[in-house]
Amino acid sequence: MTEQQPSAPARAASGRSTGGVEHVNVVHTEHFTVVGNHLLQHPELSLTAIGLAVHIQSLPAGTTVGIKTLAAKFPEGEIRIAAALRELEAHGYLARTKERLRSGRVVTRTVSYNHPRAAVRAAAPELRAEEPPAAAPAPLAPPADRTASDLLVRLRAHDPRLLLTERDVRRLAPAVSAWLERGVPAAAVLRTLTTGLPQDPIRHPAALLHHRLTADLPPHPPAAPSPASEPEHRPDPLQTCDGCDRAFRAPHPGRCRDCRTAAPGQRAA
Repeated sequence: MTEQQPSAPARAASGRSTGGVEHVNVVHTEHFTVVGNHLLQHPELSLTAIGLAVHIQSLPAGTTVGIKTLAAKFPEGEIRIAAALRELEAHGYLARTKERLRSGRVVTRTVSYNHPRAAVRAAAPELRAEEPPAAAPAPLAPPADRTASDLLVRLRAHDPRLLLTERDVRRLAPAVSAWLERGVPAAAVLRTLTTGLPQDPIRHPAALLHHRLTADLPPHPPAAPSPASEPEHRPDPLQTCDGCDRAFRAPHPGRCRDCRTAAPGQRAA
């Protein structure tokens, strides 16, 4: 039996301080969603991103969660919602990939992670079990490649055909690190590896990923000018289009040139 909380006047009369938040909690027995404090109290996510993540986690599987659909439901608008989705992608709570169906129609596949770190830890033992080492095993990856290794392990959540062995992860991690060291966001690397995959079975996923990582490797960013030299023009950072998720260079997030031309009335302010 749950003990009843005293009313606010009773607490004030008893001399207890009423400063700060007080909780009146009722146990939910239906229509509720369990959300971790690692998300609700995340030190780097905005309140918009946290609220959007909780909303998405509460939806039934198969619900559409595109930018336009969410903007029609909430007052924040497409720009703020698109920025919040990018935050969730950057911190591993969300993954969005474009897939072309056999009919030719392109759809966005969205995967929501209610505990990204736990999902990565759960996938790692399966990779180790697939290929028992013949000798003393080498570490999964050097500390510098840990982010790259985690990204490669998460690929199987986007497409089961991209399940990699531990040896494949160790071999591909330096190539992923090369992208990250050149200023490419992890979300953009993830899209490069998971977008436009063939419809047929993938017999050698590591070879396919290696080809994409080497053939599409972007150039190094320009070196910073020395204090004595004249400042050089630096290219705008890579942004993700709010309309089509395509990568493009611009000083601020928004829409790419094609989306602005196709829908001038929806330009970002």
